[in-house]
Amino acid sequence: MANLRYTNTAILLHWVMALLILVTWSIAIVVSDMPLSPARIAGFSWHKWLGTTVFFLVLVRIVWRATHRVPKLNVTMPAWQERAMQFTHLALYFLMLVIPLIGWLMSSAKGYTVNYFGFFDLPDLLEKDKALGHLLKEVHEVLANGLMVLVGLHVLAALKHQWIDKDGLLSRMSFCRHKSNER
Repeated sequence: MANLRYTNTAILLHWVMALLILVTWSIAIVVSDMPLSPARIAGFSWHKWLGTTVFFLVLVRIVWRATHRVPKLNVTMPAWQERAMQFTHLALYFLMLVIPLIGWLMSSAKGYTVNYFGFFDLPDLLEKDKALGHLLKEVHEVLANGLMVLVGLHVLAALKHQWIDKDGLLSRMSFCRHKSNER
């Protein structure tokens, strides 16, 4: 019988990254409107630390996905939905990789070295350039908000499959084994 679930490692990476991305984005939203203060600096530090963690984890996730078979899709859906699912997954991976990279580039251009939880500094990727830093900030924000839109669509699609289609698709990314996934 074909495996219909992702591996436990893939499932763990999925949910940890989902949480990290949501928290990282939320921190940026909260601290971006704060006046300069220790709380704002601490918030941006956490944003950078978690964003860097997302970057490292997406690299691990890409390697894992490249070396492990994706479980068989054992549901029937219109071809356009399957294409939309494939496009959304590719776009999610692309944005999870590019957004932290642009944040790193932005920090470099603004003259701020990215430090990872006090353990080590990431190398500056660009020379200090205030105008480029501002442009990269805008790109970083637009892409991050686009990622949140895609995440929202991803969640809505999963809930549609769970509650309306009742096809067990959500169980592919769950630690619990469901009878609907034992077809």
